[in-house]
Amino acid sequence: MEQRPLGTTGLKVSALGLGTSTWGATTDRDDAAEQLRAFVEVGGTLVDTADVYGGGSAEEIVGQLLGKVVPRDNIVLATKAVAVLDDPDRRQNASREHLLSTLDKSLTKLRTDYIDLWQLHAWDHAVPLEETLAATDTAVRAGKVRHVGVCNYTGWQTAKAATWKQLNGVAPLASCQLEYSLLERGIEREVVPAALDAGMAVLPWAPLGRGVLTGKYRGGVPADRENSRFFKWYVAPRIDDRSARIVEALAAAADELAVPLVAVALAWVRDRPGVAAPLVGARTVEQLRESLSPATLALELPAEIRRDLDAASAPNIGYPESGI
Repeated sequence: MEQRPLGTTGLKVSALGLGTSTWGATTDRDDAAEQLRAFVEVGGTLVDTADVYGGGSAEEIVGQLLGKVVPRDNIVLATKAVAVLDDPDRRQNASREHLLSTLDKSLTKLRTDYIDLWQLHAWDHAVPLEETLAATDTAVRAGKVRHVGVCNYTGWQTAKAATWKQLNGVAPLASCQLEYSLLERGIEREVVPAALDAGMAVLPWAPLGRGVLTGKYRGGVPADRENSRFFKWYVAPRIDDRSARIVEALAAAADELAVPLVAVALAWVRDRPGVAAPLVGARTVEQLRESLSPATLALELPAEIRRDLDAASAPNIGYPESGI
């Protein structure tokens, strides 16, 4: 698998990252081990987790597997802090106290002395940004963190954080992680330009449109999925007339290239400006292997097909980003 620079840092990551949001929830330890093996066998290095994934157990599973499935130093380990699970009145906490205590807990669960990429999972309006970013510098100076990134920040938030780090921080922000796919291109309005200007890499999550871009819903939604709470909350918002048109354009491209829809969808987002590594996650290793197949990893979209997909999925940019 191709290795790419993470923004302007000296760190390199595989062109696809392994997401672990299902680990400890719908993916148990044995299945997670199979996923990690399949990932590293094709040259994958970037493993992305979070302190809240799997109710807190995803980091524990990752820690149990590092050193057994793959040497720790062969992995670019990314995790996150800020999100809160146990406080109904506060979903984010980016205070210095919370961040540094959470980091120590993450290091213990992950069974490692350092995090390659520590990410702020969300913006916290209740805490001054200066306090939050100064806390990340403390972690870097202590040798517990090598690089810092942000997740789910808006354009102005990304620009503000990047500017503070450039002027006051130990090192610039390395990356921003956001939802990005043929179905969700909203970050192209302001976040991607801000990231490119600051030299930050983009790490797309849900690059397969929350599963919609696999084509599994072309024939309708199965009754057992339609009534599930997870489907209603996570997938259903991505199923509409627009997404149906995009999936059909994707299917036409896949037919022309004789590859799966997954390969085309991942190749499209993987090679967008600023993108370092889309994060692919799956409930089972069989699902993951489709994203890691030789056809997917080697695919480079012809310019004409890319233009067709761009047109089919074009977001409404509007003023002022589009100009006068």
